[in-house]
Amino acid sequence: MTKIKTAGLPLSEAKKAVILIHGRGASAESILSLSQHLSLDDYALLAPEAEGGSWYPYSFMAQDSANQSALAKSLEAIKGIWDQVIAAGVSPENVVLLGFSQGACLSLEFAAQNAQKLGGVIAFTGGLIGEKILEEKYSGDFEGTPVFIGSSEKDVHVPLSRIKESETLLSRMGAKMKLLIFKDSNHTIREEEIDWVNENIL
Repeated sequence: MTKIKTAGLPLSEAKKAVILIHGRGASAESILSLSQHLSLDDYALLAPEAEGGSWYPYSFMAQDSANQSALAKSLEAIKGIWDQVIAAGVSPENVVLLGFSQGACLSLEFAAQNAQKLGGVIAFTGGLIGEKILEEKYSGDFEGTPVFIGSSEKDVHVPLSRIKESETLLSRMGAKMKLLIFKDSNHTIREEEIDWVNENIL
């Protein structure tokens, strides 16, 4: 059973929810600390914690077989939280998926495998998961869901080429894409990204 930390409004009282997914080696608590900078006052916040601090063992672009079982389990964990949020009466278009790094990749992957009208997807440094992007894995229509990806143009973990490929596919699936690509090489979340997300999604 995946451990989940919560913050913000109780799910039973909230009309909006955000699922926050931490990066490799981090924790639910660390990703929840982002809420101090984001406009999340009227949201229920749910942050799952990966066993051993990692959602899958290898790079998100490793051979599919290398990450397969861990990734399937992690996607299942996100689905469990999603089901909990929907069962509480929050509609999909009021649910935001948000992640950093490994969590950003997982957010995009879960959203694309279950595409529908969402409140938004916020990927701080991430792309769709897999050795190659296989279009047949994904189905549904985002119906104009805002999807944000922010990253360095030379991030050591997430190549710009994969971000661009992800943008192309997600756009084709009806997402309203926004990329913010920075000249620095920092693997981090920047103030400009936070500002854009606060103004346009949250």
